[in-house]
Amino acid sequence: RKAEGCRQRCAPPVPSLTASISLRIFHCSYVTPSDSAVWIVLFSCSHPHVPLNSPLSLTGDTLIVEEDPSKPGADPPAVAKRPMANSVREAVPVLARRVVPADNSCLFTSVYYVVEGGVYDPGCAPEMRSLIAQIVASDPESYCEAVLGKTNREYCDWIRREETWGGAIEVSILSKFYQCEICVVDTQTVRIDRFGEDAGYTKRVLLIYDGIHYDPLERKIPDSDVPPQTIFSTTDDVVLAQALELADEARRKRQFTDVNRFTLRCMVCQKGLTGQVEAREHAKETGHTNFGEV
Repeated sequence: RKAEGCRQRCAPPVPSLTASISLRIFHCSYVTPSDSAVWIVLFSCSHPHVPLNSPLSLTGDTLIVEEDPSKPGADPPAVAKRPMANSVREAVPVLARRVVPADNSCLFTSVYYVVEGGVYDPGCAPEMRSLIAQIVASDPESYCEAVLGKTNREYCDWIRREETWGGAIEVSILSKFYQCEICVVDTQTVRIDRFGEDAGYTKRVLLIYDGIHYDPLERKIPDSDVPPQTIFSTTDDVVLAQALELADEARRKRQFTDVNRFTLRCMVCQKGLTGQVEAREHAKETGHTNFGEV
C-alpha cells in the first residue's frame, strides 16, 4: 500500500527477499527508490508487524509495502537561484569632490590631479607655475598688460610666487597646454565655465570652485579599489549634469564664499579688506599679495 489512497498491485510470489528483487517490489507498489518523500518498510503477511530488514526466505508469502511515518521525508529539490543581473550587483559610480589642501596652490594641484588621471602630487605647484610663466613669456603679444592686468614680466614673476592664487587666466593657459577642456563648476552661481570649449578637444576634466578654493572632481565607485575616472569625453554631457547637481547641493548648504563680500586681511601689513576688489587694489598699491580670510 502507498499512503494517500494509492492503489495496490500484487506481485507474483517471490522466492526470497534479496537485494536483487528490490526493484520488482518497488515497481509493483508504485513506490520507487528515488521517491524522495517515501521511506519503505516491508512486512510479511505471516509476520504483519515485523519489518523485514534482512533477506529472508518467504516463499509463497505476500509482502506489504508501506510508507514509514516515523522517517522524515527528504528535503525537496533545491530551486536554483537566478543570478542577480550585473546592473544590480555592480555598484554605480558617482561624481564626487576630491579635497586638496587650501595652500594657495589648490588650482595647480587640482588641475594636475585630473589631467594626470587621478595622480595626487602636492609638490607639483612650483613646476606648473614655472610652466605658465614660460608660456606667457614666450608670447608677449597674446599675454599683454591688457590681458594680464600687469606687464608680461611682472606677471611671470608674480605667478611663480608660492602665495599667488591661480584663476581664470591660468586655467585657460593650462587648457591649451594639456589640449583638453577644463570645466570649472561654480558653487555660488551653479554654472559651468568651460575653458577650451570651442577648441575641438576630445578630452574633458572638471574642477569645482567655491569662490576661493578649487577641488578636482572624479567619478568613482564608493568603497572600491577601482581607480577613479578624472578624464571624460567632451561628448559626455551626463557628467556636466552631475557636476551641476553637486554645485547646487553645495550652494544650498552655503558651501561657497562670496568674493565680493568676504573679509580678508593682508598678511603682510595686517590691513583689513572686504572683497576681491579691495584686495586687488591693495595689492597694486603696496605690492602685497599674501591675503588670508578672516
